[in-house]
Amino acid sequence: MQRAPQEPAAWPHQVGVIPSRARSLQYRAEADRLRSAVEGGGTAVLWQVLTGMGGVGKTQLAAEYARAAWDDGGLDVLVWATASSQSPVISGYAQAGVELCGADPDDPEQAARKFLAWLAPKAGQRPCRWLIVLDDVTDPNDLVVHPEEPGTRFSLWPPAGPHGRTLLTTRRRDAALFGEGRRRIEVGLFTPAESLAYLTASLAARDRTEPSGQLTALAHDLGHLPLALAQAAAYLIDSGETAATYRGLLADRATKLTDIAPDALPDEQPVALAAAWSLSIDRADTLRPDGLARPMLHLAALLDANGIPQDVLTSEPARTHLAAHRTTPGTHSAEPAPIAPADAARALRALDRLSLIDHTPTTPHQAVRVHQLIQRTTRDTLTPHQHDHIARTAADALMAAWPTIERDTDLAQALRANTRALNLHVESALHLPEIHPVLHRLGRSLSESGQLTAAIDHFQNLENTAAGRLGPDHLDLLTMRANLANWRGEAGDAAGAVQALADVVESMTRVLGPDHLNTLITRANLADWRGEAGDAAGAVQALADVVESMTRVLGPDHPSTLIARSDFISWRGKERATTAAAQVEGLQVLVGRLADRTRVLGPDHPYTVAARRDLASWRGRTGAADEAVLSFSELLADQRRALGPDHPETLSTRNNLAFWRGEAGDFAGAAQTFADLVESMTRVLGPDHPNTLTARRNLAYWQGEAGDAAGAVQALADVVESMTRVLGPDHLDTLMVRNSLASWLGRAGDPAGAVTVAEQLLEHMVRVLGEEQLHVQIVRRTLDHWQKEVERTLHTSGEDATSPR
Repeated sequence: MQRAPQEPAAWPHQVGVIPSRARSLQYRAEADRLRSAVEGGGTAVLWQVLTGMGGVGKTQLAAEYARAAWDDGGLDVLVWATASSQSPVISGYAQAGVELCGADPDDPEQAARKFLAWLAPKAGQRPCRWLIVLDDVTDPNDLVVHPEEPGTRFSLWPPAGPHGRTLLTTRRRDAALFGEGRRRIEVGLFTPAESLAYLTASLAARDRTEPSGQLTALAHDLGHLPLALAQAAAYLIDSGETAATYRGLLADRATKLTDIAPDALPDEQPVALAAAWSLSIDRADTLRPDGLARPMLHLAALLDANGIPQDVLTSEPARTHLAAHRTTPGTHSAEPAPIAPADAARALRALDRLSLIDHTPTTPHQAVRVHQLIQRTTRDTLTPHQHDHIARTAADALMAAWPTIERDTDLAQALRANTRALNLHVESALHLPEIHPVLHRLGRSLSESGQLTAAIDHFQNLENTAAGRLGPDHLDLLTMRANLANWRGEAGDAAGAVQALADVVESMTRVLGPDHLNTLITRANLADWRGEAGDAAGAVQALADVVESMTRVLGPDHPSTLIARSDFISWRGKERATTAAAQVEGLQVLVGRLADRTRVLGPDHPYTVAARRDLASWRGRTGAADEAVLSFSELLADQRRALGPDHPETLSTRNNLAFWRGEAGDFAGAAQTFADLVESMTRVLGPDHPNTLTARRNLAYWQGEAGDAAGAVQALADVVESMTRVLGPDHLDTLMVRNSLASWLGRAGDPAGAVTVAEQLLEHMVRVLGEEQLHVQIVRRTLDHWQKEVERTLHTSGEDATSPR
């Protein structure tokens, strides 16, 4: 029986149910942008699209906007429709068509078309002020209907009109959703202040209070994601546990997010936090290149949430992982098809389109950012075997992207951050069955960038972790102990390096044998540090033995043999008196060493560069400062080409060049070069880095030599303050800068001030270092000099007072 048409409903009329207001709803800046009805230029905004990752509160923003527009009396018709698929959109439109247009309820598609046609403005008819909200558009294709009959395709986008507005919420970022007349509003995370206010208000509504510091920390742990904060607050209220306890559970890797979800979700939320992105991942996996998004996200979930270099995720190890774990049915085979770098990059774009990551190719070193809770949820889905396998794959990918020479300091910093993040996430996966090379590379990178203290801490932690898992005689552990000893020496503890390396040599000889390469190299390093610790004769004898062993085992042209032989000759030259003949012999040795290293290792190898640096410095020390300036200028040009302008070795060469300019008599040029160097080091290494502090000290010295003694005094006083704060008052560098300050006080015309500073410094150094320490004697000479200058000044003044006028 045919139904009689329904009488159209009177205005104002609402179709669909607006979600209830969330408890403790926070004001957000996005709401102001959403309420803005016009853009610059006065054009009405017909369509507004709220986009962002799942859980940021898009639906609540849309609901608040719709509720306010309805309550203000500014609407005649409001339609709220769920848009997670095409069917509910058509159903929502059809219901509106039935209620407002008298459409046939038995033909939803036709009723929907009738409603959309009714929305279009018509001449001579009363204008209708309407708002359509399509909540959670999952696929842009759902907004276009393709019936079976040809020519019946139609769009579900509401029509343009001067009195109508459309609001979409979606996780998608596809170009099809945006364009002319469609304003994109990116919905982000809560700010820290919004997060704290939300948690405080939510708990207070149930007569709960927590320390603000704990709530601030909890918000940080949850990444300021509104959905996570809401469910955490509900869990605290339901369980009665404290924020500190919840944070402990969250930090426990054995705890999954599902374990700390509330039993009943607040604010009509449809899914628990752990499931918030499941559908998005499924959707991303269907986008071209299909089946790669999920395994790509598995890799990204173990790296740095704040930025992953694209080259890591498109590297050969990463692509091998994508090929082996492609999720598309029917693609698995004994030898999966290889994945091209372009397809790996497209997998990143697929994840970005679903707001699962932020992919910004224009910032290649931090091209991929992913929220920490998406990472956590992804890791929770992995079995222990999958977790460990993907962890080592991620480590392989980092190694593949890590250049042998770190020309790009930003890239090196990003790789270090990602390695640290990976190591935090994976527990033992990078330590068994052996320590992954990326952990050694991290330590070397820290030291090569001048962060010796951080390198020492890293290797010490690595040694402590490995000792219990690998056993005391494992090769990896012995290598770490040797590295740790070398970095201690580089940080100024030569005696400690000698003792530690002696112990490692004994262990390596027992475990690996006396002719193993690692044993021989460690013996050579031990000899070098003996020399640095003051035992030049011991260094010469030890290196002579090492050279004999290396020549027998490795051959005369092996790089390690060449290095050991040149170190032997260098220490022999330092042991002898500095006669003219010794200077000539030393120059010949250094020239020969440079030729050998260039022939065997190549011109850009670090050891070849070190030989060039030693040769240039020798020329300067033997009186040819101009030649040293020329040599360092040539070396600097080559290092800028090979390493980049900000590499620590390049900065070190600039330091040497500035020094020899001063020694060559160009005091003003040295001061200017050091000023430029301080600016670069402050930018690259930071104002408190030891190398930056040393450069500031050198700048002060040459500033004084250039005629500005008062400026040198002020600059050195500032350096003393910085070194005392950063290195401590007892550090040798701090103490010797105080000695320089005393000297420049005297040269600036204040010998009495110089005596006061030197007396206080001497008392301090004797207490810390002892009477006979070399540097104590240097300070004592400084004090003696300025005491005599004060006495001479007083004597001269006395003569002037008694002499006839």
